[in-house]
This record gives sequence, C-alpha cells and structure tokens, in this order.
Amino acid sequence: MTERHLSAEVRARAAELLELYPHPRSALIPICHLAQEQDGWLRPEAIAEIAELVGLAPAEVLGTASFYDMLHTEPVGRYLVSVCTNIACLLRGAYELLEHAEEHLDVRAGGTTADGVFTLEEAECLADCGRAPVCQVNHRFFGDLTAQSFDTLVDSLRAGRHDADVPPHGTLIRVRRQGGLRVDGDTVAGERAAMAAAIAQRAGSGGAASS
Repeated sequence: MTERHLSAEVRARAAELLELYPHPRSALIPICHLAQEQDGWLRPEAIAEIAELVGLAPAEVLGTASFYDMLHTEPVGRYLVSVCTNIACLLRGAYELLEHAEEHLDVRAGGTTADGVFTLEEAECLADCGRAPVCQVNHRFFGDLTAQSFDTLVDSLRAGRHDADVPPHGTLIRVRRQGGLRVDGDTVAGERAAMAAAIAQRAGSGGAASS
C-alpha cells in the first residue's frame, strides 16, 4: 500500500469538501488550504495527492496554487508577516515600517528568518485602511503599527502570547462548519441527477429545433 502524506483527518475533510461540488476539480482550492493547514505550505507530495483526489495532473494543481498569494509552494515560517504598503498605509509610514521590520527580523521582504519562525513579505491593500499602517500575521490583522509596537508584536509572537488568536501559518479557521451549506448526500445526488436531466433535455430540444 502506498504511504500517504496527507493525514487521515485531512483526507476525510477533503472527502467532505468533494461532496459539496458537482465536479471534483471545483474543490481544488479548498483542499489545497487543508493541505497547507497540515504542513504550513504545499509540499510536492501533498500536491500529488491533491491531484489524485480532484482528478487533475500535479502540474495543474501546482499551476493553480502558484497563482494565488494565499497558497505557498515553498516553505514559509510559522508566522507569515505581511506588511501593507498600499496608499493609505504608505501615507502613514508603511515603507518605513517595512524597512524597520527587515532590520528587526534581519531578513529582506520575501525571506524567512534563520530560525524559520518568521517570513516577511510586502503586501498590497489588506483592506484595513482605517488602522494604517497595518500588517497581517497568518491573515490575522494588526493595525496602527509603529516601529515599537511592531517589535512588541514580534516578541509576543515568539513568546506564544498570541497563540490563542494566531495559529501557525496555513490555518484559516479553527471552527468547523456545521449546518449552512451542508446537506445530506441523497439530496446532493438527487439535485445533480435533476440538473443532468435538464441539461440533456435542453440539448435534445436544441437538436430538434435545428433540424
């Protein structure tokens, strides 16, 4: 039996996602996020398993994942620190903040600290303009930053004081969805069958009209 890279839990959650879509490939990005939650980034072996799950070639999965900023195909730190430099943040010192972050972490934007804890990046608008300058840490917002408050944030992250609200990189949410769009399998199967029948009927009607 081939050894699997994705955990049994991740594969079970991926199976649940696949049930929500009429075509397996439509679940590609959500399943990529699951794999990234496990490893912090999309490892080649995870990409191969995702391709198998959604019926695509690994190159297609990689091509999609490499297009999106929130998906990473190379290792990143436990904390991905994204400093916004768009117009509102720029006017309130974002470039100076980014330069300070590079000096404090001893890494250039786009790089990861030697201990593997922080990856620093420059970001486009993070949509929190009212608290400019702002950064995200693993997609959690921190605003009204100064050089001093940034240093305090870094120290707090290192010490684990934000563990309750900033999980390791890759975890988008820590609450599993209950209800909402979830429906039983029989209902999904019935609706898909009805859709297929309607499409076939329209195709038949079109053929009859053209003849």
